[in-house]
Amino acid sequence: MVGNLLQLDRSRVHLTVEQWAQKYGSLFQIKLGPTRFLVVADHAAIAAILRDRPDGFRRPPRLEIVWREMGLASGVFGANGEAWRRQRRMVMAGFDPAHVRAYFPALARVAGRLCSRWQHAAQSGSEIDLQSDLMRFTVDAISGLAFGRDTNTLQSDEDVIQRHLDKIFPAVARRMLAPFPYWRHMRLPADHRLEADVRAVNLAVQGFVADARRRLQAEPALREHPSNLLEAMINAADQPDSGMDDMDVAGNVLTMLLAGEDTTANTLAWLLHLLHDNPLALARVRDEVHRCCIPFDATAGVSLEQLDQLEFVEACIHETMRLKPVGPLNVVQALRDTQVADVQVPAGTMVWCVMRHDTLNQAYFDQAHLFEPQRWLDAGQGNRSASAAKRVSMPFGAGPRVCPGRFLAMLEMKLVLAMLFRHFEITRIGVAHGGLPREHLSFTMAPVGLRMQLHPRAANGARQPQGTAGL
Repeated sequence: MVGNLLQLDRSRVHLTVEQWAQKYGSLFQIKLGPTRFLVVADHAAIAAILRDRPDGFRRPPRLEIVWREMGLASGVFGANGEAWRRQRRMVMAGFDPAHVRAYFPALARVAGRLCSRWQHAAQSGSEIDLQSDLMRFTVDAISGLAFGRDTNTLQSDEDVIQRHLDKIFPAVARRMLAPFPYWRHMRLPADHRLEADVRAVNLAVQGFVADARRRLQAEPALREHPSNLLEAMINAADQPDSGMDDMDVAGNVLTMLLAGEDTTANTLAWLLHLLHDNPLALARVRDEVHRCCIPFDATAGVSLEQLDQLEFVEACIHETMRLKPVGPLNVVQALRDTQVADVQVPAGTMVWCVMRHDTLNQAYFDQAHLFEPQRWLDAGQGNRSASAAKRVSMPFGAGPRVCPGRFLAMLEMKLVLAMLFRHFEITRIGVAHGGLPREHLSFTMAPVGLRMQLHPRAANGARQPQGTAGL
């Protein structure tokens, strides 16, 4: 009746399925309750599946059901078919590189606020809750770009929206894997708290939409030249033949907040942990930042041209996403009879893609379990080249549904690293009792309990002497 469910720890389900792939091969079946899954761990087969969306494969129907039952409006992340096509065109227009580059000065100001927050922690000798601070940064960044709203969670410890956002994706993951939908029949205290979190987020989203509509009414020129993604979405929804309304707009506001927060923040946290554990790579990142970037604060900062020069930093980001993908699994459903590798797959079959199996395979990466950013700079031949590595490692997905925010995510990560290594020395990153941070999967894969301590650098980039940090 339960199949393999009792063999799975929900927070570590990705690790268990990866271990099964090592034992049983790149194609096998599992059963979770009444549902059978074809598990696919071969990168070429996964790429073919992802390219065959949205016509051949779709997101699991249960995701839409859980999302709706929680009271959340659906956006491009959970949409399928023609609804996805309409929303995708709208969202991609807002996330094109030219739009993101135009927003860069505001993004640099958000980085300046993170710098100020970390300067205070460094001067007081306080530990930094790394994941929490990085999520504040990403929430502020996406709020400004997508909605024209300065949320400024970095300078506020009040009841900020981030505290409510943090509860939603884990709840979606729990309900997706639950063997019985108990919440339809009874509410536990955690469910009541979740309802309050959803109400708070929905209220914030409605405020974003209402503010944007007021701006559009006050400044008609924004209809032709919207200043942010939300205004562009409202303009598209208001077209007579759009087939969209404010519910679709709200769903995409929520999608941008959720997806833009977790993924980038967790990748940055993993990256800083890996750099701290690899001193040679860390020193090379620090040297590259000092060579290419100038100090910056809330009013003056690095330029896009300077960030474009951070080639080794970008290689470190790719290497982190290879070793610690925040989306280590991707579940889809076949819409028609098809074939995956050499397996006939009937319509309706659930397919579980194991994204990290081949990225840790010696056949594709020398010393596959080591943090070696240089591999992303080598223009070698065959499957050892950087271009081949990108075909094996697919942290942003592949095909038509590739992540629309990937350019923004890379820009955010480069900006944080430039700020950090220009202004600080890392004295410690780790968990309270030593050892490696545990991988915790709650829709995205996060490091558990990472804390960071910093020491400030002088204005010229030199390390301040001990004892002068608070002066």
